[in-house]
Amino acid sequence: MNDRRRPSEAKPPRMEALSRLPLFFALEGKRAVVAGTGAGAVWKAELLSATGAAVDVYAGQPSEELLALAAEAPKGEIIIHRRAWQAGDFENAAIAIGGCETDEEAARFAAAARARGVPVNVIDKPAFCDFAFGAIVNRSPLVIGVSTDGAAPVFGQAIRAKLESLIPFGFSRWAEAARRWRSKVQSAGLSFASRRRFWQAFTAHAVRNPNEEPTPADFEKFLAETREEGEAAERGSVTLVGAGPGDPELLTLRAVRALQSADVILIDDLVAPEILDFARREAKKMLVGKTGSGPSCKQEEINSLMISLARAGKRVVRLKGGDPMIFGRAGEEIAACRAEGIPVEVVPGVTAAQGAAGRLAVSLTHRREARRLQYVTGHAEDGKLPADFDWQSLADPAATTVVYMPTKTIAEFAEQAIAHGLDPATPTVAVARATRIDEAVLEAPIADLPSRIAASSLGGPLLVMIGRAFADFRADRAELPKPRKSKSTG
Repeated sequence: MNDRRRPSEAKPPRMEALSRLPLFFALEGKRAVVAGTGAGAVWKAELLSATGAAVDVYAGQPSEELLALAAEAPKGEIIIHRRAWQAGDFENAAIAIGGCETDEEAARFAAAARARGVPVNVIDKPAFCDFAFGAIVNRSPLVIGVSTDGAAPVFGQAIRAKLESLIPFGFSRWAEAARRWRSKVQSAGLSFASRRRFWQAFTAHAVRNPNEEPTPADFEKFLAETREEGEAAERGSVTLVGAGPGDPELLTLRAVRALQSADVILIDDLVAPEILDFARREAKKMLVGKTGSGPSCKQEEINSLMISLARAGKRVVRLKGGDPMIFGRAGEEIAACRAEGIPVEVVPGVTAAQGAAGRLAVSLTHRREARRLQYVTGHAEDGKLPADFDWQSLADPAATTVVYMPTKTIAEFAEQAIAHGLDPATPTVAVARATRIDEAVLEAPIADLPSRIAASSLGGPLLVMIGRAFADFRADRAELPKPRKSKSTG
């Protein structure tokens, strides 16, 4: 059997279906048309003025609220025309909003606007709209729009309220500072990698200190830090990131930040595809598959690829299932980077054992059942059962043992463990694809487990957990939480 693979580029996940395409109109200094006198038309005129648009409102009998708004427009001028709209009013308009009482009027308004190439929205009549307004979180120039495609406006408002509570008002000052400083950063003579490091330092400080007022001293500080790190930034770096056992919600915040700043992501086969939804879409994704039961890329090739990419100035993320320091060959990759002078760091992840135990709601270190927890690998470099197991330790009835990647060796493992004193009735749970949407679980005494696994075709990645801590667990009675499927966000 050919057990060789070569690193290959991974295709990015496709965008899931969108009910609406979120767009943000730049209306500063452009002309907007609003027709109507109702509260909806007044609110839309206020929104358009706030963007800097010059708003022409056509209203035969303008309300007091509309007249008051025109007298104190938020930004762009609001001019009220005391008459009904006409087809010629759409000339040179960038956007048109209609407050129409009947479908007939709505149809005429929409047709007149479209005849002149103007995108149109008819308030509360989605059948005549080219676009929709969503709930808005305003930290301008940071602006967030929330849409439910008209299905549940109240739900959209509730989400907006939640975001309002999460996003400090001070972010508007930092977003405005970013706009002021962008041209200065561009002209500072920094490389692309260094410019990104500047904005990462900026963002980290803003998130930690949202209510501070950005100052020129902050700009100089971020610039000095970036230049001090310039050589390392040009040389590139490697970050080993734990992707967790599969459920994207188990990613750490630090892991998400690493994925969003990576130039290249080297991915193991054991990483759930949904994890890549958190990566920059521009990042190059490469499969460097290593599995215990199929063709794999050689470790030397992976090391060489990491180093060559980092030398080219790339920020490389080596994405590994679970935690990179638990049976992830992290030691070899760290040593290879250090030998070549490549900066390397590690972002821990939730281990497969932790994820599986959490899903089963079973404590691996129950104080009355287990005084020790041990992790062992199910295969050596040659794919066979390791020859140097401490079988006495594995047969200890007071230990919880977690066996990683035992798909091919579980029968021999069980036989040897029992031969060295492990009770054949010891409770055992096998978990395939822990925490993922297609997770599979079965439980059996250790003596029966291999045949149960073979009969059920569990597949992998597989984890086997052994010990008295599982005495009360029954797969057919367990109320396992349903893993949630991630959707691509781009």
